[in-house]
Amino acid sequence: MANDIVLHTLVTGIGATLLMDGWSACQKKLLRVPPLNYGLVGRWLWWLARGKVRHHTILSTPRVRGENLTGQAFHYLTGILFAGIPLLLQGPAWLHEPLLLTGLLTGLLTLPAPWLVMQPALGFGIAASRTPNPWRARGVSLLTHLAYGLGLYGAALLYTC
Repeated sequence: MANDIVLHTLVTGIGATLLMDGWSACQKKLLRVPPLNYGLVGRWLWWLARGKVRHHTILSTPRVRGENLTGQAFHYLTGILFAGIPLLLQGPAWLHEPLLLTGLLTGLLTLPAPWLVMQPALGFGIAASRTPNPWRARGVSLLTHLAYGLGLYGAALLYTC
């Protein structure tokens, strides 16, 4: 049973993160919003290892070799870890009868990660408050995390087939 849970979480986390990335690419054309740059997260992680937690803005922080790969790996690891949330919400039934509501609720529950952790750490303020258009950034985050939740549901459905 434990192996089933781990494999299910791994597969659904990767699947949901892939859909999230696909949605991010679509946002560029549909909403004229540039896709998410996880290299900036990688840069933050490399500087975090050097003791720097917050940045005036990560855009003005010097680049670090390997930041893109590091950021992408962290993004997928986070997606896999967050894929355990539906088990907490729906219990073991998520493994056999996933609900769309559970997936979408998970997407909503993951919003504090960018709003309260990543955006402030990167120098963009709480919930992107220091960006030129905070409400647009918040809306994009919301849509992106709902896409992740939809991806969780879709991946869980495919996994149960």
